Amino acid sequence: MRVTVYSAQPYDRRFLDEVGATRFADAGIEWHYQPVALTRQTVALAAGSDAVCVFVNDALEAAVLEALAAQGVGAVVLRCAGFNNVDLVAARRLGLFVARVPAYSPEAVAEHALAMIMTLNRKTHRAYNRVREGNFALDGLLGVTLHGRPPGWSAAGASAWPWRVSCTGWAARCWVTIPPLRPPSRPTAKACRWRHCWRARTSSRCTVR
Repeated sequence: MRVTVYSAQPYDRRFLDEVGATRFADAGIEWHYQPVALTRQTVALAAGSDAVCVFVNDALEAAVLEALAAQGVGAVVLRCAGFNNVDLVAARRLGLFVARVPAYSPEAVAEHALAMIMTLNRKTHRAYNRVREGNFALDGLLGVTLHGRPPGWSAAGASAWPWRVSCTGWAARCWVTIPPLRPPSRPTAKACRWRHCWRARTSSRCTVR
């Protein structure tokens, strides 16, 4: 199977080559990497491919999908959860198989949110540049102690619970608004000081949100 990978970055090559040589070693997948995005002007690069692997900036409008189908491409595989850049009506009409990432790692999203909070508070992004220049002045880099300050997250989704566990060291009750999900067990929720509430209540009770 020949697969053309659009918008390919070095990390894409690394992981796709790895999974192709291990988990799908017997599938005979040939990766053909293209650094450019998929557009009407670059669709010809997929000639002879059985499938294309695309990302968020690739435009899979009707004209592009028609060109892909005319070249013998039968599948469109997205390396992302969103699919708003794909004309699904045209894909169904052309008989193209379309697949996407079902979800991102809730733990990864939670940890990234925590990293952004710490970066904004302690201004490590600015401190990094100063230290490289030998400037260790603290002017403009002072943050606040987050210990004991209630953090809040609106519309947290599946990442709410992993994020709350990551914030346990703050020693403060966490307020989150989430869609209807199965709540954690009572002992576990009590141990991690979990609280689910409406958006307005979250905003009024939280220091960090």
